[in-house]
Parts: sequence; C-alpha cells; structure tokens
Amino acid sequence: MIQAQTKPAQPGASTTLRRAFGSLTHRNLHVLFVLPALLVMVLLMAYPVIYTIVLSTRSYGLSINDFTNVGLQNYQKALADARFFDAFIRTVIFTVLSVTASIVVGMLIALALNRDGRGARWSRTMLILPMVATPVATSLIWMMMFNPTLGVLNFFLELVGLPPSLWVADPILVLPSIVMVDVWHFAPFAGLILLAGLKSLPHEPFESAIMDGASRWQLFWQITLPLLRPVLLVVLVFRTIDALKVFDLIWVMTAGGPGFNSETLYIYAYNHAFKYLDLGYGSAVIVLFTLIVAVISAAWIILRDRSWEGKGR
Repeated sequence: MIQAQTKPAQPGASTTLRRAFGSLTHRNLHVLFVLPALLVMVLLMAYPVIYTIVLSTRSYGLSINDFTNVGLQNYQKALADARFFDAFIRTVIFTVLSVTASIVVGMLIALALNRDGRGARWSRTMLILPMVATPVATSLIWMMMFNPTLGVLNFFLELVGLPPSLWVADPILVLPSIVMVDVWHFAPFAGLILLAGLKSLPHEPFESAIMDGASRWQLFWQITLPLLRPVLLVVLVFRTIDALKVFDLIWVMTAGGPGFNSETLYIYAYNHAFKYLDLGYGSAVIVLFTLIVAVISAAWIILRDRSWEGKGR
C-alpha cells in the first residue's frame, strides 16, 4: 500500500512579513537603539533654528502677534549697518586675542605640569577650579577687582609705581580687560588638553635629538610642536567656538559699553531684539552670526582632519 506524501505547509503572507521585519530589525539594532535620542536631539536643535529664521523674516510691532512679513529686508538692513560691522570686527578681535592668549598660557601651564614630581596631581586639580566657577560669578568678582577706586588691581599698579587704570570703563582697555578675564577662565581648559597631548608623545624622537645635542628650545620648536599639532588644532577649534559665542561675561561686565566699545555681535543682536524690541532684526543678526560661526568651525575642522591624516601617514 503506497502512502501519500504530504507537502509541508507554506508560510502565510503575515508570517513571511513578520520574519522579514524581524530580520530587518535585527540587522539594524545599532540604529534603532540610538534613533529615539537622535530624533529628540534633531527636534531640539531644528525647531529653534527654524523658528529664528522665521522670526528674521518679520517686522514686529508691540506684541508677538503683531508682525509684518518683510522677507530679507532685515538681512539687508544688517549688512548695510556700520554698527553691525563694527560689532563683527570687535568679535573677531576679541576671539583672536582670547584664543591666542589661551593657547599660549595653556601651553605654559601644560609644560609646567608635564612632570610627575610631588604635588603634580594637586596642581592639576587646582587647575580645574577656574573652569568650575560660572562666568557670571567670575565676572562679578573681576568687576570688583577692576573697580578704579577700590579694586585690588589698581592697588598692585600703585605698588609698582604705575598710574591707576579705569579698566573696563576705559574705551581702549575695555576689550583687553574682558579678554584677560576670559583667558583666566578658559586657559586651564586648553592647558589640560595640551597636557594630555604632551603625555601621549613618544619618547624616541626626544631621546635621539638630545643625543644629537639639541637644545630645549629646539626640542620644543622642532619636535614638540609638530607632534602636538593635531592636539593644538583641537584646542583651537573648541576655544574659537567658545570665544565667538561669549555673551554672559561681556553682558555682566559692560553690557557692551562704554558706548559700544565692547559690543560684540551677540550683544548687538540682544540689544536690538530685547532692548530696542526689534525682534526680527535681532533674529536676522543671530542667523548671520550663526553662519559665520559655522563657516569658521568647518574650516578649523577641515584643518584638524587634514592634520590627523598627515599624522597617520
């Protein structure tokens, strides 16, 4: 008697779809795990940017609902305003001075702490203290020190026979004074990163150069700096972005004064948006400034990537 052979049941359409979905999910688990956080970040970043761009195309009256669409007129007004370009130049000067001084002071700090002697750990811990203080608290303390009559800085100037200074009340010295505070606050950050870079450098090039009779300056200029270039570019990127967007420090100390001698683009935009109640124009200035920061940041990142590629070769 011949037994009939039974064929296995074919999976239904729903089963096939479920298996395909399970296989797709399994292959993309690394994306699915980070997707919720990525969506939240995109929403938190995209909404303010889009809203600011929308604000920049409007001219507002006495309320947020009283506005007129003006297109690109706010941008044209900003680019035709001499005060806008003055604020831009001050922002560039402040950034160049602050970043340069921070890297120089940070390098000196890193070279001084690049030893494993007694007290090195405590010195590195103390180095973090200026970074812990908030910019507002730092500004208030320095304002007391800058006081022309009661400040301790003029007391020190008199001790060495120099005349007292007006510091932030002087139109010429106000920007260098704010730069000094910013460097005091952020130079330890540069020093810690450069110190980590110094600790990671190989010893062989230095040992060979010492055997060839190289001096300390030659070791630093011809070996340390070239090997440390990728780390320097990282510090340069972070400090440039930080210095470009400084607001609280300047606002607490001078609010852009005396006159407009410390008014950077952020202060300029804030004054127009909230002091002069020209929200659309202030938003247009912020959009322009964001584009400037994005271009500068992209340029530094490209230089950093090329530096790392050169080091890899």
